[in-house]
Amino acid sequence: MALLSDDFRAATGLSWGHAQSLFGVMGRPKVELPLRRERLQTPDGDFVDLDRVDGKPGAPTVILLHGLEGSSGSGYIQLMLRDLAALGWSGIALNARSCSGEPNLQAASYSSGDFRDLAWLVGRLDGPLFAVGFSLGASVLLNFLAKHGAAEKLKGAVAVSTPFELARGVRFIDSGSVLARAYLHRFLPAMKAKALAKAKTHPKHFDVRSIEAATRIRDFDHLVTAPLFGFSSAEDYYAKCSAGPQLASIHTRTLLLSAHDDALAPPVLPSDVMNNAALDVLLTRRGGHVGFVTGSLFRPGFWAEARVLQWLQEEAQR
Repeated sequence: MALLSDDFRAATGLSWGHAQSLFGVMGRPKVELPLRRERLQTPDGDFVDLDRVDGKPGAPTVILLHGLEGSSGSGYIQLMLRDLAALGWSGIALNARSCSGEPNLQAASYSSGDFRDLAWLVGRLDGPLFAVGFSLGASVLLNFLAKHGAAEKLKGAVAVSTPFELARGVRFIDSGSVLARAYLHRFLPAMKAKALAKAKTHPKHFDVRSIEAATRIRDFDHLVTAPLFGFSSAEDYYAKCSAGPQLASIHTRTLLLSAHDDALAPPVLPSDVMNNAALDVLLTRRGGHVGFVTGSLFRPGFWAEARVLQWLQEEAQR
């Protein structure tokens, strides 16, 4: 393992982790990109939507995975696509099922450990190939790298703000504190709305009254995510899909980028991570959860996207 030096400097007025996290959501600009949407029919009779920028022939391709209730329209995905296009590389934003603006066909949509669509997409692509995941997307990516043989096709991968211990982040969001409620209200209503909509087409899979009454992420995962993906409980799901315990099984060159002040996904790494030569670890003192905002409130910069692209370029030249 290589431990990379922390050269991130928080924006003036945004030294607090939660400020970084919230500004990261609200402050990242929406950019105008000539995206090409492609819908693919999946082997299990469902579909996934990709949003792409096409690079120069022979240039690397980077698959991008968004976070919980995000999409290809998330600010960090948009900035990555913009920067890849400027570099002449191809970028493919893989919208998780039900996150592209249209519900998917099956009862189950996505989870922190569900890498089936990523594995299938990787198997379809040729040429130099990388993948970058943010938050839940980082968890999906690391699960794929640890568990699926198709990971050998990737030249490198980056996981940003990974929830290495899923239960820990959920406990914070469900804690009831004023700050935690801000995150809860961002995620839970949208998750419940999608589940309740699915209940109309797949009524046998959803307990509508219990979902309507759910007030915690853990309750939702216990009622919806865990059973739909074959887990006995929310706790079983968290234990089996948390990325931290799986890092020793990763053999693809991978950058782990996280901030120590990330309350949603603190960088809790197992001690044996030091023994894995495939991993580069960059832990910053500040940065929050997918924040990493530099500069100032009026002229912000977004360090993570630039740092990720730098690492990818270095790996492409190996």
